[in-house]
Amino acid sequence: MCPLLLLRWGGCCCSRLLLLRPPPGLWSARGGGGGVRWRRGLFSGSPSAASHWSKVVSEAEKIVGYPTSFMSLRCLLSDELSNIAMQVRKLVGTKHPLLNTASQRNLAEITELIHTAFLVHRGIVNTGELKSCDGLLKDMQFGNKIAVLSGDFLLANACTSLAQLQNTKVVELISSAIGDLVQGIYCENSNLSEENCLTHDIGISTWKEQIFLSHSALLAKSCQAAMELAKHDAEIQDMAFQYGKNMSMSHKLHSDLQPFLKGKSSDSVAFSLNSAPVILHQEFLGREAWIKQIREAQSKGNLMDFTKLQEAIKAGKGVISAIDLCHYHGNRALEALECFPPSEARSALENMVYAVTRFS
Repeated sequence: MCPLLLLRWGGCCCSRLLLLRPPPGLWSARGGGGGVRWRRGLFSGSPSAASHWSKVVSEAEKIVGYPTSFMSLRCLLSDELSNIAMQVRKLVGTKHPLLNTASQRNLAEITELIHTAFLVHRGIVNTGELKSCDGLLKDMQFGNKIAVLSGDFLLANACTSLAQLQNTKVVELISSAIGDLVQGIYCENSNLSEENCLTHDIGISTWKEQIFLSHSALLAKSCQAAMELAKHDAEIQDMAFQYGKNMSMSHKLHSDLQPFLKGKSSDSVAFSLNSAPVILHQEFLGREAWIKQIREAQSKGNLMDFTKLQEAIKAGKGVISAIDLCHYHGNRALEALECFPPSEARSALENMVYAVTRFS
């Protein structure tokens, strides 16, 4: 059986990892002509597209056969599963199909561990910006130490398990994804550390590059690595990479758009000025006009009136352009799935695309 790997990204939410298995046998090559069969479902609201993200993930978990929450992490570190893994390792060097299945599931757990480790590390608090209402300084410092040690522990376990896969290309892919994550998060923190970052002239192309590093690289390269473990050729591996890349890009765009799709202004919440709708709004508006809007939305003490700024952005073209960009990457993800045969697994992957490209 040949699994396709998908990691659930969700802002500050815990990652989820799915192994979706199509039926055994050769996978068909990508057919020509005819366009993307499911592309219309993205906009016309097919039954699958109407499903919410949580429902889509739940349905996919039924195909996988096991839940994909922190419970899987507890199982991963348990003595019982370690004993099973020890027995499976005896098959190394043989051609038993169980070895491929076990390796692919291990890859899924490794990817989840890496993603969770970085989420834990992102929870480190800047103690220099704490207020008295945030809690005692010594408690926050202790929490930072726990975050560092916990994240390092998860990352170390992931790296150990990665080496045990005994596949040089997979190790290279996942290692490069870790490097991409570090670089992407460094770029994000560099922007946030400067007070004048609100006026940085970041174009949408630069935004895409940074988002690929910090959000898409791990999923894309994990999908590719899963196909490498299943011994598929370079074309299939590239299609898996493209699915992971464009799926996670659509998910990020969908997340960035949420503050601008609420019904009432009273529901306004703070949003990132480096999010896609804001970047696109700035491009359409022009740098000088954008800086003027920011200054108009700032009150005394340089506090930002996000409600006022939100209304200005919603009145522009940035939100619509971000929705179009989300649809574009969704279609690219669906195109990548065309090389895989119809199956429950493929339908589940398509449904995930529909879930993150639906805005009604």
